[in-house]
Amino acid sequence: MNSSIPGFHALPPKERLMHIKPLLNLSDEDCALLLSGGLSLEEADLIRENVIGLYAQPLSIATNFLINGRDYLIPMVGEEPSVVAAASKAAKMAREFGGFTASSTDPIMIGEINILNPSNGAVDIINSHKKDLLTLIDEIVPTMKQRGGGARDVWAREYTSSFGRALIVYFSVDVRDAMGANTVNKVAEELSGALIPLVGGSVNMRILSNLSLFRLSRAKAYFTADENIAKGVLAGYAFAENDIFRAVTHNKGIMNGITALALATGNDTRAVEAGAHGYAAYKGGYRPLTKYYIEDGRLAGEIELPLALGTIGSGTNHKVARICIDKILQVKSSPELCAVGAALGLAQNFAALRALTQEGINKGHMRLHSKTLALMAGATPEEASKVYEYFKDCESEVSLSAVKQVLEEIRSHK
Repeated sequence: MNSSIPGFHALPPKERLMHIKPLLNLSDEDCALLLSGGLSLEEADLIRENVIGLYAQPLSIATNFLINGRDYLIPMVGEEPSVVAAASKAAKMAREFGGFTASSTDPIMIGEINILNPSNGAVDIINSHKKDLLTLIDEIVPTMKQRGGGARDVWAREYTSSFGRALIVYFSVDVRDAMGANTVNKVAEELSGALIPLVGGSVNMRILSNLSLFRLSRAKAYFTADENIAKGVLAGYAFAENDIFRAVTHNKGIMNGITALALATGNDTRAVEAGAHGYAAYKGGYRPLTKYYIEDGRLAGEIELPLALGTIGSGTNHKVARICIDKILQVKSSPELCAVGAALGLAQNFAALRALTQEGINKGHMRLHSKTLALMAGATPEEASKVYEYFKDCESEVSLSAVKQVLEEIRSHK
């Protein structure tokens, strides 16, 4: 498969699907699920409480991604225009220099048990019983051990608050191809019962942490040898390094891609975003998750962030999510999916910096947004396409009032 598909964006949606159908070995049933959304009202009612309907968002494909020497078509779910086009453009630029190199560490998640008013010397007690506690964790989740995962470490620290002395017992578990929340929470709840006889006090909370410091994903790519583009991106990166207001938006742009991938694959978008922003602030201050520099005359970009994206688990069993994981992405493990996510996040960030420092983000964004505005104004899909064609090649400002005026002109010429 070659993820470089010239003219893909210009095809109608069904033709795009038919174009990639043989590339991905999609069945007629797969295509029907993709076109329908893959979720009935009855199924939705079983998944979540108080269901009154379904809420759909577009499922798109980002093209041109070459990661670790392999082509990927990346599924992305979201409503914001220009995001998929930007990622695909950045991936095309990186492709000319060999694409992305990406990796992910073992899928290790952290859990915490908060104990109030522990005995004196509680930290030393936990450390002296570490081996027994690790064995107990593996007994709580034996299937993880059988798959090559399982308990990795146990440690503790104390703090003092208005509630008095307190202990935090941390533990880490390799959750293999799961996101890991249910596994870690199960361990936290059952392990806590064994801690009180050791350190006394009372259990306050038992929960996983979404700051998965041991589950890091990284990606690197070269994007351009153009000195003007490189200068703008480097200056934009320096801006984010030195201004928290920009840094937050800089990192939000990264998550435009990663969150869209998480949605498409049935993963927990809130957990992924919380972990990313937590990591940005973990070492003091709040920092951009990417960095840029010149290497061998080319602009290089890197990203590092925690990603807890699973390929198995309740959310990933959504019918369309399974097609996205198994047939579109064709990833074989959680670390591979996380590596793809890191590459996508880096591409998204570079695309935003390039646009911001060249023509400005609003120009291209609003041109694509003209179709959404047209639909808001009551246009049919055919009329919305004509509105977009009007704004695509002109310098007029795109606003709801301007779109309404163009729509009226289109209708008057029918």
